Amino acid sequence: MILPWTDHPREYFVITAPTRRRQALVLALAVLGATSLAACTAGTGSDGDRPRTPAAPADPASRPDLRRFYGQKLDWRPCGDHRCASLTVPRDYSRPGNGETFVLPVAKAVTAAPGKRVGSLVLNPGGPGERGVKLIRDGVADDIGRGVRERFDIVSFDPRGVGGSKPALTCTTADRAEPAEAEEAPADTAAAPLHPRTASERADALASARATAADCRAASGPLLPHVGTVDGARDLDVLRAALGERRLTYVGWSYGTSLGTSYAEQFPRRVRAMVLDGAVDPSLDWRQRMLNQSTGFRKAVEEYAESCADAVGDACPGATPEEIRALIDRLLERTAREPLPVDDASYGLDAPALVSALSLSMYTPEAQWKALSEALVAADDGDGTKLAALAAGEEEPQDGEADASGGSGDADASEGPADDASGDEEPRDDVPEDNSEAALIAVNCLDVPHPRDAQAYWDALSPADEAAGVYGTTGVTNELVCKDLPAGPQRPHRVKAAGVPPVLVVGTAGDPATPYGEAVSLARQFPGGMLLTLDAPGHTGYGRSTCVDKKVEEYLVSLTKVRPGTTCQDTP
Repeated sequence: MILPWTDHPREYFVITAPTRRRQALVLALAVLGATSLAACTAGTGSDGDRPRTPAAPADPASRPDLRRFYGQKLDWRPCGDHRCASLTVPRDYSRPGNGETFVLPVAKAVTAAPGKRVGSLVLNPGGPGERGVKLIRDGVADDIGRGVRERFDIVSFDPRGVGGSKPALTCTTADRAEPAEAEEAPADTAAAPLHPRTASERADALASARATAADCRAASGPLLPHVGTVDGARDLDVLRAALGERRLTYVGWSYGTSLGTSYAEQFPRRVRAMVLDGAVDPSLDWRQRMLNQSTGFRKAVEEYAESCADAVGDACPGATPEEIRALIDRLLERTAREPLPVDDASYGLDAPALVSALSLSMYTPEAQWKALSEALVAADDGDGTKLAALAAGEEEPQDGEADASGGSGDADASEGPADDASGDEEPRDDVPEDNSEAALIAVNCLDVPHPRDAQAYWDALSPADEAAGVYGTTGVTNELVCKDLPAGPQRPHRVKAAGVPPVLVVGTAGDPATPYGEAVSLARQFPGGMLLTLDAPGHTGYGRSTCVDKKVEEYLVSLTKVRPGTTCQDTP
């Protein structure tokens, strides 16, 4: 799901675990762990102790032309407090010998007790477009349960096209990298409509989406067909082999559940343990996904109005739920007429930006609702600066902490030698330091087929408005960019992963970004799939409930199954 808030700059949010430096990492990733079989040799054959049934598909890794990738060893070098390396994968798995590759940066936090080490735990933070190397460097391993941390290296990587990947995606062309001063819009520029109804409004929305797609094709055209989740999952298997693990132990959040699901479908007998938190249901088409997520955000904002007093007390922007709803409606109407001024910005906070700020603030209520409340009060007084920061995924820096609003490089710059082999050096000049926006667009459009006829989007507007109001109509128009970008061969389908061991799916009842019903559905689609429910608002479950943490750790360490109907309710 791609939701831009304004054209200058284009900012997006998507189903992803929010990346708000250590605070969000603690909330989402606090207690995780895994074990692995003791085998230390990389190979491309079957597990050996699991007989392959006649119906099982051939192992994609068994092809001779992939041996050089599966046989590589990671050359670990120090990078700050961690270790970094590079992993080479074919750009096109159908032609792995053509010389075109991606080189992916990999980082790990070495086990706290080397004498007890038994394997690696691989993490994916979501996105698509989030950087796994940054996850490690931001200290995620420090927030993992001690018993697990003592026995396992914590590993993550930048997926193909993302972050320090070489090559990396960008949708920024040279002529658009720095907008000319003459092109800056005047302060009274009309705000983009939340629900384009007239032919003129729809033409404007379509032109904006086409411009974004054209920029992506111009800047990254040759890469666009090769950054999908199916290929990303194959990269994950090459990483497993390079780590010396016979089977994969994996934790993925939000989009990371799509990556994990694809891995389980392609390599079911290579899974040792898999946790999928904030599930994405692969059986849904673009319109169903959009409606699910849009409705989830609408409900979450309603819950904010109802529960604000209990959550943040006097900081609430209204004394009653009715006052808070009235304030939000008032701001939506106001920003639809004219953007609110934003400090040090040429463009103000318009209505789509307000919708993004509200939606993004629903990911971790316990950490974000106070900031949202203060931003709404400021906006009601005519200042859109704080809401614009929330819409851009920024937050106020904590005492003694550097500004968290930037890309990944400023946190990494002082950690490790500039010439290490991590692939995490400064990006080339024409690729933004944080290219998550480009990756998000490219992967989503490639993974999920979208209509090529604009009328299909206009036909979806009224049902989306009825189901989710402004969250639905912006959801529809923000899918328009995929109309003119490459689509992959994947189609909506139910999981096919015969032979995979029990997979643990975690669903949060009030999850706005990956609604709970998708977790229920995904758990049912996996043979022996298990569902663990957190009865709380917010996106994903780990680190927000000691009950969830305990169940997850027991599963990852001891393969302890979760009983049907298990629900956790304790949150901070």
